[in-house]
Amino acid sequence: MMQRGEKQNQSGAEGELIPANTPPPKINLQNAAAIRRELAAVYRDARAGKIETQDATRLGYLLNLLGQALEREVLENRLEALEAQQS
Repeated sequence: MMQRGEKQNQSGAEGELIPANTPPPKINLQNAAAIRRELAAVYRDARAGKIETQDATRLGYLLNLLGQALEREVLENRLEALEAQQS
């Protein structure tokens, strides 16, 4: 499966070719806004034909799971803070 935005040979900042086996840059998925941006980017890439729709579906599913996990973490932290205030 090709990564989002991955090409056989990519052009670098000054026009040099980047080998196809170069890992893609790390994607920020630290908060809900970042996950939403990445989900939107996957959608745009699928619409533009840059990635297969099956791959976009899989990536979207995983991004959704990450969003749910982040939401649970935030709620747990808030609950713990409220419980600490009442102690």
